[in-house]
Amino acid sequence: MAVTCTGADREMVLTISGEVDHHGAGEIMREMDRQVDAQLPRRLALDLSGVTFMDSSGIAVILRAFRRVGELGGQMTVRNVPAQAGKVLRAAGLERIVKFES
Repeated sequence: MAVTCTGADREMVLTISGEVDHHGAGEIMREMDRQVDAQLPRRLALDLSGVTFMDSSGIAVILRAFRRVGELGGQMTVRNVPAQAGKVLRAAGLERIVKFES
């Protein structure tokens, strides 16, 4: 599991790769919080293109990011969602809360 951050001018892309499960979700959220606190983004995109597996812990990761960026008055999108992760996120109804891009 890895989290990389790119962007400038308060636009940030967090790319998550590997497995997003109970064991890795805490680390992902800590790194995500650290990056958000450092850059204070107005726009955050979570890029899930490198995610190989996601369980319900991924829902918590996305909701945490959504809440943190919302606290800053910003917007968030989730992009490049793999099929397996998409099933988990759709089952939770996250598309009613968070914007998803392909």
